[in-house]
Amino acid sequence: MSDRLLASDRAKMRDADRWKIEEGAGMNYGMRCHDICPKGNVDTVLDAVKALGVGQIQLALGKSIAGYDFGPGHYSPGLAHMLADKLRERHIHVAVLGCYINPTDPDEEKRQASVAKFIEHLKYAKIMGADMVGTETGRYSSSFAVVPETYTEECYRLLLKSMREIVAAAEKIGVIVGVEAVHDHTLYSPEMMRRFLDDVGSPMVEAILDPVNLISGENYQDQEAVIGRAFRLYGDKITMVHVKDFRLEEGRPIFEHVGNGLFCYEPLLAWLKKEKPYITMLLENSTSERYHNDVAYLQKIYQQV
Repeated sequence: MSDRLLASDRAKMRDADRWKIEEGAGMNYGMRCHDICPKGNVDTVLDAVKALGVGQIQLALGKSIAGYDFGPGHYSPGLAHMLADKLRERHIHVAVLGCYINPTDPDEEKRQASVAKFIEHLKYAKIMGADMVGTETGRYSSSFAVVPETYTEECYRLLLKSMREIVAAAEKIGVIVGVEAVHDHTLYSPEMMRRFLDDVGSPMVEAILDPVNLISGENYQDQEAVIGRAFRLYGDKITMVHVKDFRLEEGRPIFEHVGNGLFCYEPLLAWLKKEKPYITMLLENSTSERYHNDVAYLQKIYQQV
């Protein structure tokens, strides 16, 4: 963390310098749409994205776009084309269409509804030109509580059941499924992600890497090793990256803004620079006021590693 930009240094950067960095070497930066502005009508939201100059977004339809029901059974090609046209008019690309379901919900009715919702999002993604539809892998709890059953073989098998239904649809529609490991979810480690990718065995499944989500109160001092294991075990399948920071509170990681916490970016950016040039990195827990300085901060480290 020794080469980080100080907040005062970031604040001194001129706007022209910020834009030069974002258009520059080796990375594509973007942001979650719902971090840019509150939920609203589609034109208001996408105008805010354009005004900030963000060209790559993660779009969670239900979190960002008001006035429509994006639950299962409400999809239509006309709605998808309307959204696609408005994105295209503003030169905004959806890197991840977010559909963060709980594929291991022990309530079968809720699990089936989640799978149906995800499959409908595959249809939106096809028309909108999104790179993938993304999800985490859930917990064995209808309330999404952290429970020990999440780490069991039974829960993993339920994940496979859900994802095989989703992947079968993705292969027919022709859309990538992005899967994200989290330390207290069903895929809780790089080893579990590799097992899952092998068991699913589909070219339509790729990995979203959020390294902070792989960090717990127990392994946070071994960040470099955790990141290294992820790249060695399934680096071939990593095609999207989320980035944020964290602090510890009562032994648990709590999300922080980029550069304000304990995450060491150098190992991550070194791996990306070597193995994944021009990969899209989506900032989480950023804001419209912070975004350009956060990108400058990351790009300076990227250039130095």
